[in-house]
Amino acid sequence: YKILGACNPPLALRALQAEPQVGLMLPCNVIVFERDDGTVHVSAIDPMQTVAAHGDAKLAAVAREVKEKLERAMEHVAGAR
Repeated sequence: YKILGACNPPLALRALQAEPQVGLMLPCNVIVFERDDGTVHVSAIDPMQTVAAHGDAKLAAVAREVKEKLERAMEHVAGAR
């Protein structure tokens, strides 16, 4: 079981500029673990559920961009299996 911190420094900076307290939620976590049947599970946090809940439009825009990047990465991982 691994917990990875996914960080994109330019996006993190934009988020911090929009709301300094968002640092509590950085970086985005990704988990990787092997199930009992030998399959590997990979999942990432949804920044729209955490960061965008704050209600700041600039922060929501950054969260959308982070979500899109995480989704592309997850699709890439799924395709590599």
